[in-house]
Amino acid sequence: MSGLKRKKYEKLLEPMQQELVAMARWIAATGQRLLILFEGRDTAGKGGVIDAIADQLNPRQCHTVALAKPTEEERGQWYFQRYADHLPSAGQIALFDRSWYNRAGVEKVMGFASEAQVEIFLQAAPAFEKMLVDDGILLFKYWLTCDQEKQEERFAERIDDPLKRWKLSPIDQSARSKYEDYTKAREAMLKATHTKWAPWTLVDFNDQRVGRLTLISDLLDRMPDNRCEDQKLDWPPLASSPKKERFTVLKPIPSYPSATG
Repeated sequence: MSGLKRKKYEKLLEPMQQELVAMARWIAATGQRLLILFEGRDTAGKGGVIDAIADQLNPRQCHTVALAKPTEEERGQWYFQRYADHLPSAGQIALFDRSWYNRAGVEKVMGFASEAQVEIFLQAAPAFEKMLVDDGILLFKYWLTCDQEKQEERFAERIDDPLKRWKLSPIDQSARSKYEDYTKAREAMLKATHTKWAPWTLVDFNDQRVGRLTLISDLLDRMPDNRCEDQKLDWPPLASSPKKERFTVLKPIPSYPSATG
């Protein structure tokens, strides 16, 4: 449970979402490309903060990237290739719910990648990201931190809630006993990939609502000056009285009883 009540959280979030809408308008008008990577432990809250950012944005402009495990064909590709396919085009925003850093995290800890593959990745990632930044992409990398006690609470909540149980996987179950291994892998990753052109930002997500507000505030503070003239729409009144909806062949189903009673 969050120490920040929902109404207070929503009140604080609303002006930030207005700023996010203004930011998205500027990105569309100027052809900028915004790429945000969200990494962190299982249950840290990546999906929640991505939803908070994207909630009021145009889904045609802002898209979430959450890739499944690689196919046989993808395993034979250059490692960054399948991620590169999802980079933002001009005027777009891409939010990566996990990214190429899977190689330095879950793949390393769970033995899906060899030590040699991980080492090659840690050397290549900064160079890959420098190419992105040098090409003009606005790149932000966030790591969401979460204590093991809090992680266990959230795992238990998912087990008890049928609507959240889909979030659990065999990997999650195996990862529970590898908390320290993930810590070591993360520290090695941060040491190798925290660069001037693509620095990491760690955000405390033990309280997810506070974490979302902190991350979004940081993102907005670090964006370039993005003031953009709001488009004024000429919206005259209808020339005649509004028409009621009419049906001939089929009719809508009746309203849900408890919603109208």
